[in-house]
Amino acid sequence: MRISEKLRRKVLDGSVEDTPEGIVVEGTRFIGRYSAFIDGKLVEVSRNKIPLEGLIYFLSAGLLGATQLNKFYLAIFSGAVNPQDNWTAANFSSNANEITSPTEGYSNPTRPQWVPDTTTPTTNAVGNLDSLASFNIVCSSTLNIAGAALLSDETKGGTSGKLISAIRYDNVHTVNNGTTYQLGYEIELQDV
Repeated sequence: MRISEKLRRKVLDGSVEDTPEGIVVEGTRFIGRYSAFIDGKLVEVSRNKIPLEGLIYFLSAGLLGATQLNKFYLAIFSGAVNPQDNWTAANFSSNANEITSPTEGYSNPTRPQWVPDTTTPTTNAVGNLDSLASFNIVCSSTLNIAGAALLSDETKGGTSGKLISAIRYDNVHTVNNGTTYQLGYEIELQDV
């Protein structure tokens, strides 16, 4: 992706700020939330980290006319690691220890697709809380899920595309064989 020098300077000079309330870009705050469900029961809602790759994508596709991606996918990981600004789709799987095994992970052939509830939002938020992404858990005893991510590549362990968001949960989610693990992701933009 080609980034204008002006945009690069704004990112580097601090015009893009990661705050506890979300990402602030020139007076706009990006707040992303993951909602995790185990067998239909909500177990956690956590705010995400939007890495530099995700921020650059939002700016480039939203304001600078870059190609927009039209599909996104959710991934889960087991690493005890906090997502960092320098994480990308190319290094996410190895940095986070993405769960990819069909025998000690989940049986879906690919990362589940994030399908937004609307493609024509009338509010400042969009998410998939009405159509959660499902992971069909397969394991010999238990599986520990430490976090999740939103990427543009459907391939389990894939290294292409864009990493839009990631979160390390406050608490590890321990699931059993046969569990249906579901994820919702919502992003909200606020003028500040």
